[in-house]
Amino acid sequence: MKANVLQLLRDEEGNYISGAKISEALNCSRTMVWKYIDALRKEGYEIEAVSNKGYCLIKEYDRLSKHELLSRLTDHSIFSDVIYEESTPSTQIIAQAAANEGVCEGTVVIADEQVSGRGRLGREWYSPPETGIWMSMILRPKVDFRRAPQLTLVTAVAVVRAIEHVTKLEAEIKWPNDLLLNGKKIAGILTEMQADPDQIKAVIIGVGINVNHRSFPEGIEDIATSLANESDRTFNRAELIAQILKEFEWLYDAYLTKGFSFIKPLWEARSNTIGRMIKARTANDVIEGFAEGIDEEGVLLLRDKTGDRHNIYSADIDIAKN
Repeated sequence: MKANVLQLLRDEEGNYISGAKISEALNCSRTMVWKYIDALRKEGYEIEAVSNKGYCLIKEYDRLSKHELLSRLTDHSIFSDVIYEESTPSTQIIAQAAANEGVCEGTVVIADEQVSGRGRLGREWYSPPETGIWMSMILRPKVDFRRAPQLTLVTAVAVVRAIEHVTKLEAEIKWPNDLLLNGKKIAGILTEMQADPDQIKAVIIGVGINVNHRSFPEGIEDIATSLANESDRTFNRAELIAQILKEFEWLYDAYLTKGFSFIKPLWEARSNTIGRMIKARTANDVIEGFAEGIDEEGVLLLRDKTGDRHNIYSADIDIAKN
């Protein structure tokens, strides 16, 4: 119910809304409205009350909670449930367990801090409190399990579009799962699947974004950056999460109904990999060549110096130095 109160206050855009109007909208007593307002104030929300005018949300701060996020989503969104943890080893671990327990598609796991955050190939992901977005989405797509990796590319498009909408910064996508600003990493995507031999049970997509970081540990300080560092501003993480979910929802629907061919040009338009000389470090080899594009499955197409074309399904990508 606190999410509904927040939504009503935010919808007024700095104007007052009466307690009577809130109680009518939520079908509860004005006493209960006051209790919800009081609870929100204790969480740090600055809400002003004026006789004969009502309540007004004066100022918002960067905070994460279940009701903070739900208050920013529409009632018909597929993202209808949020699991919030102040601190957790990894949102992927919680999401995997929740998916096994049968939670509905569209459940989102969010944490303020990850103490054992991980990226692709089990690499550590720096996830300090009150700085970034650490989230996992639980999906149950009715598609062939071989198509699951395409959802990484769908998510990448959603995240760069959301970043541009909220921050005006134009991030690039580095195949297959990194987002860059000015050549440095700001985000990573980790897609994991639970499946039977013949069908997907769940796809869990983890997203980590460096939002309000001002510094990074030794070892990654030269390769990582944040939205705050690149703009000299700080951002409301809940607002950015909500925009990511909104972007992802319509792209996911288009993907399921129209196929990956709809996503492909959107991804290519934001890629920093296509049309460049690269090194692809696969599990067995290092292949250097020209990145021609991605195919209809999302596989990277690389043509080496001898003219042979390679289909790259999984690799670490380095842009070749001139």
